[in-house]
Amino acid sequence: MKILLVEDERQLADSLAHVLKKEGYQVEIAYDGEQGWSFVLDDSFDLLILDWMLPYRTGLSICESLRDFKGTNLAKTEADTPVLFLTAKDTLDDRVLGLDAGADDYLMKPFELRELLARVRALLRRGSPKVEILREETDKKLLTMDDLELDMDSKLAYRQGRLLKLSEKEIRLLEFFLLHSNQLVTQEQIYHHLWSEEQAPSSNVVAAVIRLLRRKIEMKGEKALIHTIYGKGYWFGVQENLKEV
Repeated sequence: MKILLVEDERQLADSLAHVLKKEGYQVEIAYDGEQGWSFVLDDSFDLLILDWMLPYRTGLSICESLRDFKGTNLAKTEADTPVLFLTAKDTLDDRVLGLDAGADDYLMKPFELRELLARVRALLRRGSPKVEILREETDKKLLTMDDLELDMDSKLAYRQGRLLKLSEKEIRLLEFFLLHSNQLVTQEQIYHHLWSEEQAPSSNVVAAVIRLLRRKIEMKGEKALIHTIYGKGYWFGVQENLKEV
């Protein structure tokens, strides 16, 4: 497994790289954002570890640019490559900003090395579950609800033919909702689907991820699909099919 570490504190970067290499990972180090982005364009990586604040180009900018390559072949690193932020930012607004940019997880500075290694292992081994749901008129694996569809092969989602720019975490959440459509699901169920026990974030960000997904899949004039059942959880589907739960 190959990791790109982008961290401008050289001593920290070198120490982390040494630890990761001892665990058997291949590690490339960049000490500023521009150098980090050049690595992304020139090589393939299984995981990006990004400091939020970097010279020349922020980690947030790198993450946003990476996700923007979804559906193109401009970059060698896949657009849905997991991204772990190393950051001192811990407000809800900062978390929403990072999630909206496509981050998969956060680790607050200062942190324990064993926690970093646990999160790296979790992000690297995590794979989207194989779903064998076939659309009759094609051989594509599609999950659908009304005018929204998720192609399980390409991990691309569309609504009324409009490509939805979703982060990897939002794709996983949408997949969960589609697999449990017209059912009541709890916040705890969603939480455990998005984060395993060892990679769980330090605070509950389920509501933030749902808010981001809702903003992207429910444009003005389109039917609401994500419904909050206060005190119980969430229900995914069109309003007219919503039964009292």
